Amino acid sequence: MQNPHLRHQLNLYRYKIALIVILSLGLAFTTAAQERNLIFNNSGSDDQSLSYGFFLAAHNSSLRIKYSDNFVDPDYTNLHNVRAIMPVFSPGFALGFLVTGRLHDQVNLLFTPKVGFYEYRTEVQLFTDDADSPNGTGISTVPLLTEETLVEFPLLVKYKSERFNNTRMYFIGGVNGQIRTKNQEEANEDPVVLKGKDLAVELGLGFDLYFQYFKFSPEIRFSHGLMNLYQPGHSDERIVGAIQDIRRKSITLYLNFQ
Repeated sequence: MQNPHLRHQLNLYRYKIALIVILSLGLAFTTAAQERNLIFNNSGSDDQSLSYGFFLAAHNSSLRIKYSDNFVDPDYTNLHNVRAIMPVFSPGFALGFLVTGRLHDQVNLLFTPKVGFYEYRTEVQLFTDDADSPNGTGISTVPLLTEETLVEFPLLVKYKSERFNNTRMYFIGGVNGQIRTKNQEEANEDPVVLKGKDLAVELGLGFDLYFQYFKFSPEIRFSHGLMNLYQPGHSDERIVGAIQDIRRKSITLYLNFQ
């Protein structure tokens, strides 16, 4: 009595069993084909103790401004017509070289000297006489532009994930010393006068993409200046005495080739 019962069960489930077998064989053949077709690119010089490359970068930069006590002091009459001083993000670009030292398969030390071209825009809002306004005053905006070329010397630590096929994710961080190319006498003619040296902390993340002949690494990095750059007594006369502290900040997209 058991044999007819067994044949009956196989007859009921034979289509499901066949489908499972076909899918399993298809998956096995697909995996094997992918393994045969996958090219593991050795570009990027990850195994070398010292390697080189270059990069192009586009940044959006601004100033962080802290008002002085005079700005909120009602007895300080020189700033009564100033409503606000507002930095505005402005685009720029940079280019430089990569020098990579291998500390571990997942840890690198990077030295990336570069030249950056920056524009710092600041909008000053002033109270003006306006007969059409209910209180008899209006607001006008005066743009101030400070242009700088900086020679920069970032020293960074790069921590990478384990490589998956031809891709790696990484985090990067370190410090960046910055020196302005024009001297202080020339800079004193700018509407917002800054000092010539700065030190910034930088943090970012990106991906290593391995191609046949090179490694391409798109990366986004945030930079925050640590030093007070304000040079009192030389800025536009409308904001003299209004500022206590100025620091740089920027967001940069790097395209690294190695």
